Amino acid sequence: MLENLYTANNYVLSKKMLDASHIRHEALSNNIANVETPNYKRRDLPATFEKELNEAVERGDKVRLRDLPLRTEIDKRTKPIGLDGNNVELDKELLEINRNALNYTFLSQYVGGSIQTLNKAIKGHV
Repeated sequence: MLENLYTANNYVLSKKMLDASHIRHEALSNNIANVETPNYKRRDLPATFEKELNEAVERGDKVRLRDLPLRTEIDKRTKPIGLDGNNVELDKELLEINRNALNYTFLSQYVGGSIQTLNKAIKGHV
């Protein structure tokens, strides 16, 4: 019974998105911490991550969804904004970290709510 919960499409997707949000938060935090570091290049999830995630969901490919690699990479789309070669824009990073925190909060409540519902059902308190 529990195996069905942890392999359900929505749970696998939510967990992958939670993990991605966590990895992204670390990258955004590092970007903010290095806003004045000469030649620092901002990092984020790969630009293709969202597309790959959507393709796996559309195909219903749980294996691909589960095995989709979570990593950060240098953001090649952002150009240096100063003479020191740093390409971190503090305002944008702060906006992104706040958006990411909201996503993480929503996803953690969703996953936590699913587990609480299951616990209630097991105990007969539905």
